[in-house]
Amino acid sequence: MIDDLPPLREVVAAHGLAPKRSLGQNFLFDLNLTARIARAAGPLDGVTVVEVGPGPGGLTRALLSCGAERVVAIERDARCRPALEQIALRYPGRLSTIDADAMQVDIAEAVGPQAGPVRIVANLPYNVGTALLVGWITAEAWPPRWQQLTLMFQKEVAQRIVADERRPSDYGRLGVLCGWRTEASILFDVAASAFVPPPKVTSTVVQLTPRLSPAPCRLGALEVVTQAAFGQRRKMLRQSLKSLRSDPLPLIEAAGLDPTARAETIPVAGFVRLARALDGQTA
Repeated sequence: MIDDLPPLREVVAAHGLAPKRSLGQNFLFDLNLTARIARAAGPLDGVTVVEVGPGPGGLTRALLSCGAERVVAIERDARCRPALEQIALRYPGRLSTIDADAMQVDIAEAVGPQAGPVRIVANLPYNVGTALLVGWITAEAWPPRWQQLTLMFQKEVAQRIVADERRPSDYGRLGVLCGWRTEASILFDVAASAFVPPPKVTSTVVQLTPRLSPAPCRLGALEVVTQAAFGQRRKMLRQSLKSLRSDPLPLIEAAGLDPTARAETIPVAGFVRLARALDGQTA
């Protein structure tokens, strides 16, 4: 046990918290596993942790037990409030809950200006996990307010997050964006049997640390060139980039790339050069 609160199965039963598929909910009952996720986020002394989708609070309890100074839990399911309030009573002044859709929450505003280091740690709802991640790593203000992301995704999504040209089958637009602005790595897998209800896939915990000075290019240009290139990933650049220019060869040459190469073989740095070339900057 990580604390003296009731086991999660009792909490869920007491509050009638049947997971909702519409909210992408899969609850983790194994407190040893939630503690492992919390420890993976590193020493939490003095850290404000933002958690998305805490549900009955298994990971929330682990984060507080592992020493997080404060947890800001973003939960749109009002049914979870009594369970989270019970945790707040056990850890006075250290847990605050925001009743909102995480897609609409600004992290800097959520933690407030007085917070120290900020990390986001979450078992993300499957139905919005990728969208949340993309929103966090494409924020206009960079470096971001958070100093680290420790997140759980479906395994296939996790593999796309960390992929580069050395793993072409998983490499795509998500890998380029994550590789450009962060250093991403896979920590460990979580079996479907650990969840209630068990999903049909394995889950994976991923950690992302922001690059303080990512290679300079305009985000919009990078999104355009990756969309064009990976939108027709089986075609050579000289063909797939025709949606950008009727004759893309000068653009490709300005980026120092091979016109016969395919998107899945181009490193993140190559896409950055391509985005800069699209904007007329020196690649």
